[in-house]
Amino acid sequence: MDGTGLVESIHLAPDSGEDTEPTDSVEALAGEGVRGDRHFGEENADVTLVEAEALDAAAEEGTDLRDGEHRRNLTTRDAALNHLVGERFRVGEVVCEGVELCEPCGHLESLTEEGAVSALLHRGGLCADVVESGRIEVGDEVEPL
Repeated sequence: MDGTGLVESIHLAPDSGEDTEPTDSVEALAGEGVRGDRHFGEENADVTLVEAEALDAAAEEGTDLRDGEHRRNLTTRDAALNHLVGERFRVGEVVCEGVELCEPCGHLESLTEEGAVSALLHRGGLCADVVESGRIEVGDEVEPL
């Protein structure tokens, strides 16, 4: 990824199957994830990110998953997330490492609408580990290290 992107929105899901809740900032802890999210303390997927551009494209194709329905923690703009697999990057105060693409699953479709999986196939975002703890706020930069 060249240059920097921005955090456009932040969402947390307190429990599996519940609607996500928007917030202006979160605390991300190394090896734990995003405090307040349903996956906090689990071993995989400390934080999940999705590109606003992918959500915009899906909406143009008839599947609107904006406003947190995508179930990712961070929505970014101007950040090529697919290029961050295996790379370290900073989001606000937090250092992350891209682990794998976050492909959409049947669970997402069961909570949203038919077509959600195909709408986000290969553009469903990024699963990342938190390497250095800190805060992430809406408007923070996303930059490769």
